[in-house]
Amino acid sequence: MSTKKWVIDPLHSEVHFKVKHLVISTVTGAFNKFEGDAVTNGDGFENAEINFNIDVNSIHTNQEARDGHLKSADFFDTANYPAITFKSTSFTKVKDDVYRLAGELTMKGVTKPVEVEAEFGGAEKDAYGNMKYGFEVTGKINRKEFGLTYNALTETGGLALGEDIKLVANIQLSEAQAN
Repeated sequence: MSTKKWVIDPLHSEVHFKVKHLVISTVTGAFNKFEGDAVTNGDGFENAEINFNIDVNSIHTNQEARDGHLKSADFFDTANYPAITFKSTSFTKVKDDVYRLAGELTMKGVTKPVEVEAEFGGAEKDAYGNMKYGFEVTGKINRKEFGLTYNALTETGGLALGEDIKLVANIQLSEAQAN
C-alpha cells in the first residue's frame, strides 16, 4: 500500500469549544487558525498518524475583553504557550463510521493522553476532482489537568467556570499536493 498525506482544508473546517458559566449556561468559542495532517496507508484512515496544531492567539468568543483574558497568564498564557498541539497514538474504528482517536495533547506546556471520538462524515470529490474526507471530532477534557486553573467565585461561593471543556471540530481533509 502507498502512504498518503492528507491536510486539513482550513476553508471547510472549524474548531469549537464549550464551557459552563455559572453552572447555568454555556459559553461557546472557537479557534480560527489551525493546521493539521494525517498520514495513511492507502485511502483508509484506520491507524492514520494525525497531527494537529492550534494558534491559541486565534481564540474567538465574540467578546474581545474575554478573548484578551483567555490569552493572559490567567488562562492560556499565549506569550509563553502560543500553540496547542495534538499527536495521535492510535486511530481505530469502533463501529460503522465511528473511530476512537487517542493521542497526546499539549496545552500550556502540559502534555496528557486524551481520547476523542471521530465520526466519518463521508468522502466526495470537489469541483476540481480532488478527493475530500470529512470527520466530526468530539470529546471532553478537564482544563485544570492542563494548568488552566483560574476560576472566580460567585456571590454564593460557587465556581464561575466549569472544569470540563467540550470540544467539537469539523474537519475536511484533502490529499496533500506534491511539491
